[in-house]
Amino acid sequence: MKLKLDKNQIKRFSRQIVLKNVGVIGQKKITSSKVLVVGMGGLGCPVAEFLTRAGIGTLGIIDNDIVDLSNIHRQSLYDSNDLKKAKVKVAQKKLNKINSKTKVIYYKQSLNEKNITRIIKKYDYIVDGCDNFKTKFLINDFCIKFKKFLITGAISKFDGHVFTFNFKNKKNPCLRCFFQEDEISDDLLNCEHEGILGTIAGIVGNLQANEVLKQILNIGKNLNGYILILDLLDLNFRKVKFRKRKKCACANKP
Repeated sequence: MKLKLDKNQIKRFSRQIVLKNVGVIGQKKITSSKVLVVGMGGLGCPVAEFLTRAGIGTLGIIDNDIVDLSNIHRQSLYDSNDLKKAKVKVAQKKLNKINSKTKVIYYKQSLNEKNITRIIKKYDYIVDGCDNFKTKFLINDFCIKFKKFLITGAISKFDGHVFTFNFKNKKNPCLRCFFQEDEISDDLLNCEHEGILGTIAGIVGNLQANEVLKQILNIGKNLNGYILILDLLDLNFRKVKFRKRKKCACANKP
């Protein structure tokens, strides 16, 4: 790769570079990658933070919300001084302090059918940290269309789950293959109604960030065709296989 790491970058990422599965070439791959994080809440904050610390080259963050006092126990980039400020603006400033070499681009808006094409086409990897199924399905559908790599996460109470989807492989299932859209409720993802232990967000968000880095580096096993289910109250972890549904819309995508 033509990209060169300067002395400061080599020092900063030295504990990553020393890993035989990373090395200088792997760090260059990380530094060349473009990742979009949808939702800067309990999942998006740790994802954005640790991808920035890892040296991601370009990081897009999108959210239309402002910081509320009830966010702070689980949304790790915000503190009491940030109340009523736009999440993406606060996050950009803090991420720039962590690693000024990462180009952080913020979108203070909600992702919708009108803007999704313009935004996600710019990125290689999409991380879904949003808290409603309408947006999750929208992201899923457009990642299929543009053959993006998608990492989806969700949290509630003491539980979490993580999916990864590589839509460059037509045989892989999608989110709609697992969830029936007319059978689920956003109440499942609503922290206000269901509650959430703050640490759960950090654990699941870091798992999502880890899956991004593994995909960039092309190392380890991925979750394509599986859901990782975490019960962090009783410390039960399950990897459940699911298949592409013949009647799913993704089965007919070119």
